[in-house]
Amino acid sequence: MRTAIIFIFFIGLSRCEYNRTFDKQIDNLAVWKRSIYVAVGDHLYQMNRNLTVEKTRDLSGGREPGRVKVLVVFGTNGTLVTCVTRNCGYCEVLDLNNISKLIYAENSSMTPFNYNASSLCFLVELESGKHLITGVVETNENVGNCLTNFNNTITLRNTMHGQDGEIFSEIASGLTPKYDLQPSIHFVDGFQLGPAIYIFVNVQSDKKVQLLRLQRKGDKSEVLQSTKKKTLSCCDEKPRWNLVSSYYIGGDFPGYWAGVFTAGNTSDQTNTALAIYNITKNPQDDLKPEAVAFTHPSMTSVAAVSNASWVVLFVGTADGQLIKIALDGNLKPTCARVLYESDEDVPVFFKMLLDPENTAIYMATGKQLTAVSVAQCDKYSSMKDCWSAQDPFCGWCVPKKRCMFNSECPGTTVEVYRTMPSLQIKSVSSDQITVNVTTPLRLPNGSSVSCSFNAVGSDICYKPTSPCSCTFPVHNLPAEGFNIAVRITVAEEEITEHLVVKNCPNITAASSVAQCYACVTSGCTWSSSQTCSWPNGELHEAQAEDVCKDVAPPSNYSKPEVHSVIPNVVSFHGKNNAEMTGTNLDLVTKIRLQGSLECYSEELQVLAQTAHSLRFNLPSWKTDMMTVCALLPDGRCVGSKTVTYRPLPHCTAISPSNTWASGGRKVTISGEKLDLVDGIELCGKVHFGNPSSKSFEFHSPPNMECGKLQGELIRLCLANETRECVQLTYLPNPEFTSFKATSVGSDLRIVIAKKSDKLYLVVQELIITAKVEDKQHQCNVEMIVLGNGTAEDSVMCRIINQANARVQSVRIVVGNFSKQLEEQTTNKYYWIVLVLIAFVALMITGVLLWVYHFKKKKLAAEMDKYLDTLECEIRNEIRQGFVDMQITEASHFVENVATIPFLDYKHFALRIFFPEAESMSNYMKDFDQSPVRTQPTQSCLAFSQLIRNKIFLTSFIHALEAQRNFTVKDKCTVASLLTLALHTDLPYLTEVMQDLLRALMDQSSNVQPKLLLRRTESIVEKLLTNWMSVCLYGFLRESVGQPLYLLVSALVEKTLKGPVDCVTGKALYTLNEDWLLWLAEDFHTLKLKVSFSVGSGEESECLEVSALDCDTVEQVKEKILAAFKSKFGFPYYKQLEEIDIYHEKDGSTVLLLEVDSTSKVVGEATLLNTLKHYKVPDDALIKVTTMTNRTPLTTQVSLKGDQNFTTKYCHLIDPDIDTSQRKNPERKKLKLKEINLTKLLSTKVAVHSFLENLFRTIWGMANKVSPAIKFFFDFLDSEVERKKITDPDVPHIWKTNSLPLRFWVNILKNPQFVFDIDKTPLLDGCLSVIAQTFMDSFSLLDQQLGKNAPTNKLLYVKDIPQYKQEVKTFYKLVKDLPQITEQEFREFLNETAKKHENEFNESAALRDLYKYVKRYFREIQDYLEQNNTPSDLQVQLEEVRNQFENMSNLSWE
Repeated sequence: MRTAIIFIFFIGLSRCEYNRTFDKQIDNLAVWKRSIYVAVGDHLYQMNRNLTVEKTRDLSGGREPGRVKVLVVFGTNGTLVTCVTRNCGYCEVLDLNNISKLIYAENSSMTPFNYNASSLCFLVELESGKHLITGVVETNENVGNCLTNFNNTITLRNTMHGQDGEIFSEIASGLTPKYDLQPSIHFVDGFQLGPAIYIFVNVQSDKKVQLLRLQRKGDKSEVLQSTKKKTLSCCDEKPRWNLVSSYYIGGDFPGYWAGVFTAGNTSDQTNTALAIYNITKNPQDDLKPEAVAFTHPSMTSVAAVSNASWVVLFVGTADGQLIKIALDGNLKPTCARVLYESDEDVPVFFKMLLDPENTAIYMATGKQLTAVSVAQCDKYSSMKDCWSAQDPFCGWCVPKKRCMFNSECPGTTVEVYRTMPSLQIKSVSSDQITVNVTTPLRLPNGSSVSCSFNAVGSDICYKPTSPCSCTFPVHNLPAEGFNIAVRITVAEEEITEHLVVKNCPNITAASSVAQCYACVTSGCTWSSSQTCSWPNGELHEAQAEDVCKDVAPPSNYSKPEVHSVIPNVVSFHGKNNAEMTGTNLDLVTKIRLQGSLECYSEELQVLAQTAHSLRFNLPSWKTDMMTVCALLPDGRCVGSKTVTYRPLPHCTAISPSNTWASGGRKVTISGEKLDLVDGIELCGKVHFGNPSSKSFEFHSPPNMECGKLQGELIRLCLANETRECVQLTYLPNPEFTSFKATSVGSDLRIVIAKKSDKLYLVVQELIITAKVEDKQHQCNVEMIVLGNGTAEDSVMCRIINQANARVQSVRIVVGNFSKQLEEQTTNKYYWIVLVLIAFVALMITGVLLWVYHFKKKKLAAEMDKYLDTLECEIRNEIRQGFVDMQITEASHFVENVATIPFLDYKHFALRIFFPEAESMSNYMKDFDQSPVRTQPTQSCLAFSQLIRNKIFLTSFIHALEAQRNFTVKDKCTVASLLTLALHTDLPYLTEVMQDLLRALMDQSSNVQPKLLLRRTESIVEKLLTNWMSVCLYGFLRESVGQPLYLLVSALVEKTLKGPVDCVTGKALYTLNEDWLLWLAEDFHTLKLKVSFSVGSGEESECLEVSALDCDTVEQVKEKILAAFKSKFGFPYYKQLEEIDIYHEKDGSTVLLLEVDSTSKVVGEATLLNTLKHYKVPDDALIKVTTMTNRTPLTTQVSLKGDQNFTTKYCHLIDPDIDTSQRKNPERKKLKLKEINLTKLLSTKVAVHSFLENLFRTIWGMANKVSPAIKFFFDFLDSEVERKKITDPDVPHIWKTNSLPLRFWVNILKNPQFVFDIDKTPLLDGCLSVIAQTFMDSFSLLDQQLGKNAPTNKLLYVKDIPQYKQEVKTFYKLVKDLPQITEQEFREFLNETAKKHENEFNESAALRDLYKYVKRYFREIQDYLEQNNTPSDLQVQLEEVRNQFENMSNLSWE
């Protein structure tokens, strides 16, 4: 058995080629006599051999759409059997000559209910007559109410009314015979061969290919019971357990069958193998191939035909090629050739068919059907070329004197059997040499072959023994040998071949290794004595590598080694300046490019050379793979590397389609295989850019290179060739005319006027700087406002923190173009102001010098004292920070986990769906809600039915997203309304989401797949967020809820153990440096004994509450109420704003207030009162009472209600800390922020165990994985395979953007979506750090952080590598889980929907969703018309509108 990657020649069609393009993908093919039958969607086409449509038939019946799954020709009775996947299976019998003529029809389960399901149907002849053998493996997807007893079975169906049970019946003598198959199989092919019936299936669960063999004897039951199984093994060097395509050869090779097997790894150059089997054999173990004829990265189909003693194979590939391989009688392959190449990079359909005369082959690629001639004989103009083609269909026609089909030659042909005529040195003796010419030809009667042998201008033969034999003496052979020209005459045609005969004893070289190679490759014998001599008898060429491997090289010799060839993938036009890297490459003389089996070989010149690299040009060629090696002076070729030739790249779009005259605009060309492009040619010059497989990005050159403003054609540069691409239009530079500056809050907004044009600039293309008060500032571009019919556009940008400043000039840069606009106003007092400023500055300088001199000595003494104090404080802070990190108190809230305040499902869902909405009660279905509001009206029912049509719903979504004024907020709202409206039908919602995701992936704008799903910019992305939330709520509540609540509670408790500034919210203990309170004074913990007034002067028992002496009165109230709820499990009956607290001391009480007459004033702010201010000691008695009326001085409910709260009041942070302390000596002492950074670490240590428990619960280390995660991850993996994405990072990124980024981060940052809690800004800051750490754990990039990196990143930098490993384990765990079947996941979705079926008011969602229909009604209608959707959808849409309009007088409307 041999395995080889066959070299492929490309030859253009010269005989005939026809193609036909349809509006949908081709689903099935059949051929009969001179007609071709093609199934496209629910339509069937009958065509002639030129692919002209003669008849058509609509199989939808005007009802639900379906697709043709069964297409069987019943030639003996002139009918065509076709079955469609609609109405639970529907079959018709049509007239073969006129498919528009219906003979019979019925609903039948011969076809699966879903097109993607596996099925089989072909005609067999039994002893009881002709029957259809059928097999169905239903996917349980979209089956509705369709029921079948024939899933995973093989049955026999009638073809005539006279048979038992009549046509299409499976019964036999009252029985229902069937053969049950094991689950998880996939039908590939089947046919009858004499008394045996063969069926080929993939057993996906066992990863093997099985051949089922049935005998035709007996009735249906006996036939099915005769089934035997045999495993097909392919192939020895690599297991390939999936059969892709099948074809029976027959003819002169009875019992021989060809199959394409795949290993499932398209990046492997030998992923698929074309193997030949004799299926009539019956070995004890697996059935093994007779030969492996061809290997390729991605074959998708095969067809075969025997021609005399040859087998001709046709294979289709995943990139749209049709390749032809011929096998001789020993199944040895010739050179493969590309017969046809599709314009689009789409796979060839698994079924290819030959016409009855075997002159043309029919292949489908996507929407296109092509008829290709099986040979192009007339391409070869000479007999030598005709022979060299090695094509079994072609021969040299003697009467016509040209190469043509053997069947078309009127006389006889000279046919090639295997090779060209070969020249062979037949015998060698001590005194003479004999040369023979072997001609393996089939010659016409009366024809003969004659030969002449010449060297050095004369005939060298002295002893002719036959017309094609020559003998000459050895002494006539010069030292360098003979170059013998042999003229061969066949049927008046002459060809010349050359044979070099070396004088063996005289072969010399620079080294013994080189001499050995020269000797052996000349056909001589290399002896053990290291000499070259004549061989005994027949001269033959041995393998030099084998013979010379033990010959010792020179002592100073270093063998060259080849490491790589860059690039190793090129287009059919080749590549200039390819590079070979390695060691000792300075010894290389040339580069050899060759194909397997020596079908082609070419020696390439070295352009540049060092010891470590070579540069050379790869020539153009039409093949899949070539081998490159380095040729040495002694003839050896070392370092074989593979270079893959791919189809030519092509362009599909350009964005933007124009540029300004000065150039520099970033332009993206979209297309296929653009990574093979060297550059682009524009305006006669080559430009380089950033290529990828789907796009080529470059910056437009100035139009001075082009000469004038016009459209310029861009051409792709491919080695020495160019290929037309797209057109780029040059327009005048943008004209910026003036600017105006206005203050917006603390910022400065600049509005720049620009003349309207057709450039359609975007924000990212503008760089704007402004000169403000003699300093340059970056102006951040916010938006570009089009003039809407006026002659002027506006560009808006903003400068931060420069309100009321004077803008002197503005500079706008767009690519290579720049424009500076000057301030248009002048000030007549300008010079006077400058003089005054200089005078005042001089006076201030004099005063400062005097003050400096006067206070210099005093300041030095004060500074020494201040530094001593500061040093002492720093020591104490560092020591306290060390103590905090070593001592972490155990949290006591773990005891109360049973009281986790979960929100119910509807509140959770609505907070996820509408995070910015203030009230969502209208979407909830409560018991006390008005029936009028919740009962669906006729209009809502009609609209609900309409959106359950997938074609309408997807069209509706695409139409909305095409509107410019349809904002991101609108998209999110529509997605959430759809989730509510379809919440009871989650399987359907899931299908719609999958279709929309596929459409999003296929958009030409998504040229960078790694960016997919990173943001929420489309309806389907928000829909995915909602879907994840719905499906994972049970997992969230049952598994993740407790760890999340413990983490949040631990964070709250830790932050409350230290000071928290009441005004800014900053705290001493936090995870976020931005929220770190680094100015905190010393503080002490107080234990307060709190009693509550319960009426009639009585008080409750004392409750112990922990507080800090630096807490404000309101903070103390919050801690008291929190302690009450923690102690008793329910909140105090009064709110914080309704209670007062008193300090009892020595029989008297003091009312504690935030601000009173004793409050201190710092600068312009009032210092809030604290426990320290009131001198409340440890173990103090605090009494809680209901708030009473107060005097005007003390009237306050909550100071935070004051809109000027942050400027009028202060707590622990001085609002003017940067002001000189000498001016305000009562202010706090300056502290170093870095000292308190240890508090971040202390907080991390306190909550670390809770964080790790939460993370590991989320990524499945301790819990089972939700079915939704497994299902969606498998969906993403299938899409990666569908789109042929080979980058392993892409599926990881898609999964990360779908689950952690889109769901878990939302939950981590917003626990108030899950629990009935309040999230403070301080807690939000901590959770942001945790969420960032969570996402960093999923990142594929290694973080390189230095000492100046943000502390929020440094805090968990040592933990993240471990988390990353756990994430990879999680992703692998999910991938390795058993695949969830469609039925299992559908049940999971239905159970999820049923749990919450009465939670939401679907009518309210439908009414709000209809508002978008009303707003964009005309646009939706236009979209439906333009995309040829069924007309009844437009009628239904109109009916829905009418019903809603008729209801407009109702109050809720």
